[in-house]
Amino acid sequence: MEQVQALVEWIGAGRKLTQTGRLTLADARKLVPLLGTADRIDPVVGGRVYRTQSSQELPRLNLLVEWAKAAGLIRVVVGRLVPVRKNAKLLSESERLRAALFEAFAKIPAEAVVPSRWITSLVLPAFRQACTELKFLLGSGDWVLLGVLQSAVWGDLAPRFVLDHLDRERLDRLREITARDTAHIVALWRALGAIEDDEGRVRLSGTVLGAVMAARDGTEPGEELFQVRVTLDDTDPQVWRRVLVPASIRLDRLHGVLQAALGWTDSHLHVFIVGEARYGWRDPDFDEDIAAEDTVRLADIAGAGTVVGYEYDFGDGWEHEILVEAVVPAESGIVYPRCVDGAAACPPEDCGGTWGYRDLRETLADPGAADHQEMLDWLGIEYAGQFDPAAFDVDAANRRIAADWITRGTRGRG
Repeated sequence: MEQVQALVEWIGAGRKLTQTGRLTLADARKLVPLLGTADRIDPVVGGRVYRTQSSQELPRLNLLVEWAKAAGLIRVVVGRLVPVRKNAKLLSESERLRAALFEAFAKIPAEAVVPSRWITSLVLPAFRQACTELKFLLGSGDWVLLGVLQSAVWGDLAPRFVLDHLDRERLDRLREITARDTAHIVALWRALGAIEDDEGRVRLSGTVLGAVMAARDGTEPGEELFQVRVTLDDTDPQVWRRVLVPASIRLDRLHGVLQAALGWTDSHLHVFIVGEARYGWRDPDFDEDIAAEDTVRLADIAGAGTVVGYEYDFGDGWEHEILVEAVVPAESGIVYPRCVDGAAACPPEDCGGTWGYRDLRETLADPGAADHQEMLDWLGIEYAGQFDPAAFDVDAANRRIAADWITRGTRGRG
């Protein structure tokens, strides 16, 4: 943290960058000893001097610059690195700065945190997902073994990739270097002062834990909540969830909660519909009639008894009905948003809408169907019984909601 403070102070009114947008080598040579980054300039190997050709060869210095950018402390303007004046106060408020740097970490370009090596771990291509998993596991404030964190990150990332072609030796090596890069992230958080450690166990510390818990909760006892039931139309068994959300939640955050509660992956466009009004991610090139959802709160458009439409994936056309069933007070000690009930599994993404989902289930139920094996392969399962359309796990839904709430920022209601 002190290195970031010193970096911003050194930048002053601004510093010229190279044509590729990096620090000049002359400035880098001054900054390495000034900040104490321990980068090796002009390293000597076997009696031979290897001249540093670019600041890009100094990974720790590059990390500090990218981290300060991600936290909104500095930015690039017309080929110059300049301070962001509206955030200058953070530099003198240590605990707020520590929390801000921790929250900004996942926004850093992955290659600045995990430099590419001849063997690449799963953390590099799935950096944000790795950070999300770590933040979720540390979000309780309890002590966690580093090995548990490493195993959890592997368990979360490995299914995202096709690894069937790897033999046991290469798979073990991949897992090993993924664990190494996970430990590297934890070490950086420890250096920031965001993590405490005790004989191989780690936990979030102080203000940083408060910031993460605010991201997971952010409600006061007695605060007004909407109890909403979201139902996916034309599904059998019917897919539905009952969720408690702050009445003041913005629609963009409600979208994230619904995606997590249902089990969608937020891979497509969406829209909320109230009468003639439509709210979503506003892209004038796509649809000028959609209002920006991040400027509207649920309480602005709904109350007890209101029905709001919600469509996800305009290709497959998944249509949902959101019914505000009741207005209730938040209870002390309960984390919100929260899924309290539901039924049936979310359909697989990109399966062709309700008709395609129906055909998929019929194909899985018939081992003699011509494309039965093709569907098994597409779903990544060995036999049809591994996909249960009736399955629903409220704890898994709340785990996804908590991870989403942390990922999308603190409090999330403006």
